[in-house]
Amino acid sequence: MKKIFYEKQGRRYVPVAEYDNDWMDSFPKGNHLVMCYPGGTSRRFRIDPNYAAMIAAGRVAEDKICSAMVRASEMKPSRVPLTSGQIKAWNRLKKEFDDEMFGLRGVSVSDCVEAGMKAMMEEANKLMTNPAVKKAFDNFILICELTKEKQNDHN
Repeated sequence: MKKIFYEKQGRRYVPVAEYDNDWMDSFPKGNHLVMCYPGGTSRRFRIDPNYAAMIAAGRVAEDKICSAMVRASEMKPSRVPLTSGQIKAWNRLKKEFDDEMFGLRGVSVSDCVEAGMKAMMEEANKLMTNPAVKKAFDNFILICELTKEKQNDHN
């Protein structure tokens, strides 16, 4: 169904937007991942099928990835060992700053990405222990491979 939206400008109505559900629900050629969750959906177009499980786990594990990245970005002393006075001062600083400790120094992006990837891999591994998820993923890979073979035959 195609729908045109109008806006009144002066005494006339002028088209300002179009909606076409055939176009909105269509997919271009390639492999795609669609996720539906409370409050929305997400679509990833033209994905490499080998990464489908990781992308899906990433969407499922978003909160856990953020938590892992927050832990990885926590401020830490750069010099060890610390004196007893430094330890007391450090603990007082942590108590006073509470959650703001995470924003006091620059963090290695590599450490954050590594923490996020680790959390994502753990979630992917948990998902793959479910026989239904594993079978669905294997079927997905099979269809992708068959589609590749068919595309290659036509070229």
